[in-house]
Amino acid sequence: MDWIIHYEPLLRLSCFAGVLLLMLTWEQLAPKRPRGEAGTLWRRRSHHVSLTALNTVLLRLLPGIAAVQAALIAEQQQWGLFYWLDMTPIWTLLLAVLFLDLAIYFQHRVFHAVPVLWRLHRLHHSDPDFDTTTALRFHPLEIALSMLIKFVVVWLLGAPVIAVIVFEVLLNAAALFNHGNVRLPRRIDAVLRLLIVTPDMHRVHHSTLPHETNSNFGFNFPWWDRLFRTYRAQPQAGHTAMHIGLQEFPRASTRRFVDLLLQPLAQVNADKPDTPSKIN
Repeated sequence: MDWIIHYEPLLRLSCFAGVLLLMLTWEQLAPKRPRGEAGTLWRRRSHHVSLTALNTVLLRLLPGIAAVQAALIAEQQQWGLFYWLDMTPIWTLLLAVLFLDLAIYFQHRVFHAVPVLWRLHRLHHSDPDFDTTTALRFHPLEIALSMLIKFVVVWLLGAPVIAVIVFEVLLNAAALFNHGNVRLPRRIDAVLRLLIVTPDMHRVHHSTLPHETNSNFGFNFPWWDRLFRTYRAQPQAGHTAMHIGLQEFPRASTRRFVDLLLQPLAQVNADKPDTPSKIN
């Protein structure tokens, strides 16, 4: 177990880089939507990579709130739900990953519902395009807050270290996949979205229409959206014609990297999307 903890950063980086390279290649060969102009495309991607670098440095400076650290504390104290239930390792692993994903689903909904949190999260939604690098577009304050939330959830669950590492690797890989501007045959997509969140499913969440923005909150597993009635199968305008982003943040507002960092301070007409409509 010690070697997993020791090599955890390298393991996560290797999986992240491998999936990112695969998705960028897939987007190049079979894009779902028209790609933006070369200059705009590279500027967006450079901003997103810069955000990832900044967020990585931030998390390394705040090791005390890391989810793995919470798992180590829970193990030392024998604290948390799974230690009290004394479950077998395989069931503990599976249920820990499942509950962590459920927690991320509800966290996502809260970040849409609470105005001050939406100000942080809207940076992710203000991307005027949608490709695998959109998965990297998160404000450093949101990343730090999200890690703190995961710390508390991991500690309360008593999730083992291996489960936390597996979940973090899956979460990063799933985010890169379901933000991909990639073309999947409809039949394959229909089968896959029974088990995982697909790009066509998550793309709806990045629509400029509020009732679509407030749907399909899942990252890894699609079951939560169906269970809690936030699932929307397709965008009403279709995937190629739908508008991506936020109307209050036009393309011109994201030209400079510093504008992304200062975006939570920007005053706009709407500080959060409209209240989600009932989804049948």
